[in-house]
Amino acid sequence: MPITEPEGLSPTLALAFDLIGRASVTPDDEGCQTIMIERLEALGFHVERLPFGDVENFWAVRGHHGPVLAFAGHTDVVPSGPHTSWEFPPFSPCIDDDGMLCGRGASDMKGSLAAMITAVERFVGHTPDHDGRIAFLITADEEGPAIDGTRAVVEHLRERNERLDYCIVGEPSSTATLGDVIKNGRRGSLGGVLHVKGVQGHVAYPHLARNPIHQALPALEALTREHWDAGNDFFPATSFQISNFRAGTGATNVVPGEIEVVFNFRYSTEVTHEALKARTEAILERFGLEFHIDWTLNGEPFLTAEGALVDAVMTGVEAITKQRPALSTSGGTSDGRFIATLGAQVVELGPLNDTIHKVNERVRAADLDELSRIYEATLQALFTEENGREPTR
Repeated sequence: MPITEPEGLSPTLALAFDLIGRASVTPDDEGCQTIMIERLEALGFHVERLPFGDVENFWAVRGHHGPVLAFAGHTDVVPSGPHTSWEFPPFSPCIDDDGMLCGRGASDMKGSLAAMITAVERFVGHTPDHDGRIAFLITADEEGPAIDGTRAVVEHLRERNERLDYCIVGEPSSTATLGDVIKNGRRGSLGGVLHVKGVQGHVAYPHLARNPIHQALPALEALTREHWDAGNDFFPATSFQISNFRAGTGATNVVPGEIEVVFNFRYSTEVTHEALKARTEAILERFGLEFHIDWTLNGEPFLTAEGALVDAVMTGVEAITKQRPALSTSGGTSDGRFIATLGAQVVELGPLNDTIHKVNERVRAADLDELSRIYEATLQALFTEENGREPTR
């Protein structure tokens, strides 16, 4: 029989039940942060609520000296879709007969949040006078616009010269088994909306019109064939992808007067966003287009090379899972891109990502207990064995 009540579960799973049971679809938090704040204040954390716009965020710190390790994550989740499509109601968490914790946010990323809290509770209980400082940076705007969430909190911390040395983001990084992959960087993301102007007219009189579709297609093909870079040991080659193409009035006898093309670069540290912009515009100009581009820089690439944080996380994973994780920069963007701008070493470590954003999102319940122990072992490696060693900045 499925387990539908938290009684008798481990502290990590009981907390995960409480968080998943709240329908905190972006940007709503539905009290998730209050639950976390109460647990942290009981441990002696100084907590600041930092709302921006309609988004709830908080920053919490324990300790007074030494390097800072922040746990970062988000309480918001993506919409569930029709509840009737789910085997179990998405906001009524349960553990099924196969030992899987089911519910929206189980993997992305309320399970990680629960594991972070209980890991810190145990660590502080065993080592109340620990070296270093422990922090939490939590937002309810990661799955949406990501403007008033971590980005805004990071700018607030920057303005007051807040120190941040290490950060573990609880994004679901694992692929086949818990802890098999640690994300130690992410590619940059540069988006563009290309507007190409033509002259509208009747399809029977093309000499009186200028078809922007016909003009743009060779240029777009050139962009898709361009070799932007070769990547490096940490990042694959930069990619260019067209995601949307809009043109026409809907009528079959009208040459459109304008087209709109939406595209995106996922780029490595071998190229800058300024260079990508310049090269794109130069290619388009070669084809004589009348155009303009609206650019959006979603995030710069970042990389945490092997060092104190990577070593500590690897030590934690190996101690609990008996396997050595791989380092990877694959996948989309995360809030780590904002945190890295503070000069912090940033990694992402969380549960399996095979059901994130899907109907029947689920995670192996036992994995969350193991994840909590990995986080605790990482704290021990950084703030016990290394005695709060100052990081290389």
